[in-house]
Amino acid sequence: MPVERVILAEPRGFCAGVEKAIKALAWMVRVFEPPVYCYHEIVHNRLVVDQFRTQGVVFVDDVAEVPPGSPLMLSAHGTAPEVVEEARRRGGVVVDAVCPLVTKVHHEVKVRSRKGYTVLYVGHSGHEEAIGTMAVAPDAVRLVETEEDLERLGDLDGAPVALLAQTTLSQDEWQGLMEEAKRRFPDLWLPSRSDLCFATTNRQAALKAIASDADSIVVIGSENSSNTVALEKVAKASGCRRVVRVNSPDELPEDLSGTVGVTAGASAPEAVVEAVVARLAPTTGTVVSSVTTEDEYFPPPPELRELLRAVATALAVTTAAPATSVVDPIGEDRGTSAAELLLAADALPAA
Repeated sequence: MPVERVILAEPRGFCAGVEKAIKALAWMVRVFEPPVYCYHEIVHNRLVVDQFRTQGVVFVDDVAEVPPGSPLMLSAHGTAPEVVEEARRRGGVVVDAVCPLVTKVHHEVKVRSRKGYTVLYVGHSGHEEAIGTMAVAPDAVRLVETEEDLERLGDLDGAPVALLAQTTLSQDEWQGLMEEAKRRFPDLWLPSRSDLCFATTNRQAALKAIASDADSIVVIGSENSSNTVALEKVAKASGCRRVVRVNSPDELPEDLSGTVGVTAGASAPEAVVEAVVARLAPTTGTVVSSVTTEDEYFPPPPELRELLRAVATALAVTTAAPATSVVDPIGEDRGTSAAELLLAADALPAA
């Protein structure tokens, strides 16, 4: 039986932090001759990373691999303070594309640790966001992934305790551990506003809204994307009989049928979503199920804003152009989506 209907979850795909990071790296590629270096993958999506590689971006896992004086971007997931310092010592332009929501958690870790708290950080061991956040105050932070981890903590010598989280966790992952931590530490400090990314939470809510109506769910995104994996878990927990994660349409199983729900992780391009729907070819069409509208915008990193303004000014001087005719790069950034930039490169998969 063919696929009869596709239900598209909304919101899905790129979040404001990913938009910021992808556009920032695209600006770097336009300003500098290749190679442009990036510390870790700019976002956790294989297709996006491969596309930037074709444009001369070199991804490294150690800033020591970056030749002195070369332009370097730091990824959206956040970077350990000592790595940022080492990057700046190498003498090239360094642009930090960290998501502002991750910066918020870094600030909370810094403040709580200075006040003598033991910070329990709920996150995934080895994830770049977790590594960067814990490095802000390594002596004060304890990683917690399970309730067993909480049990092993003991009484923490009577120190005050704070609880923070990796921004891309599923609500279900966070909720259970938060409740157990509050039981064990009655005076537990929590931030006034949740650390969980609003975009991650929105995508999970949108998925839950369609899960009961779908015979199967397709989650688009890469296996090293924490929020994509969280969407898989949410779909399974919602009772959907079959959940499939794909990077691109050519990974779709041939035997999907009935009603198929489709969503995408926060670093998955919309062009891939469109290609997946085209490959599914629903006989009665596609409907969109929306739970909220996202209109957040994160401007380019401050180092990049200064660089772009300098380039625009230099261009005006060298071309003797009137000031009113010079394109404002910041305005251009806001008026252009990351999806448009990726489509312009013409390197994403077709249906």
